Amino acid sequence: MDWVWSNLPRIGELTMNHIVLTLIPTLLGLLVALPLGWWAHRSRRGYPVIVGAAGLLYTIPSLALFVILPPILGTRILDPLNVVVALTVYTVALLVRVVSDGLGSVPFETVQAAEAMGYRSWQRLVLVELPVAVPVIAAGLRVAVVSNVSILTMAALLGIPQLGSLFTQGFQLRLFVPLITGIVLCVVLAVIFDALIIWFNRIATPWRQRTVTS
Repeated sequence: MDWVWSNLPRIGELTMNHIVLTLIPTLLGLLVALPLGWWAHRSRRGYPVIVGAAGLLYTIPSLALFVILPPILGTRILDPLNVVVALTVYTVALLVRVVSDGLGSVPFETVQAAEAMGYRSWQRLVLVELPVAVPVIAAGLRVAVVSNVSILTMAALLGIPQLGSLFTQGFQLRLFVPLITGIVLCVVLAVIFDALIIWFNRIATPWRQRTVTS
């Protein structure tokens, strides 16, 4: 605990960096995955191509992606933008199928009722299909954000400061306290992000709560 107290300001800074570098690519990945998932849902021929290509992106090793992005983006190896782009790619890879399947889970009768009410295609998507698909999308988003919390720690090998830096420091100093501190904080962040998504899912789908209560 003496080490923790003496390094508390740095631990707080690394934690904030970890939060920012997790949330930004998760939100960006969701924004990119929504139109791609909708496209895959609407196109029978395009579904296997879009979903398959997204799945292949997730097979790229994270450390290799962190290394090859700087020449592609024209950034420095220590630029946090590399991490944001890499985690955005992984988030898109996870969520494209989820968004498509979520839209596919909307009952056909619900879509027909929206059409009968005069909703245009974009109105039906935004006001009817996406809200009904929220639980499925939220479940996938929970997996994506927890994965990003974990994958982000690999960026410490490139010198990008976040909670993974505690792992490298622990190995270098041969101390268990930084390692344990980093692990505990990563778990805590993952639990908090997961709880926030569950809370948002409940807020965004009040009708489900009324159905369960009744």
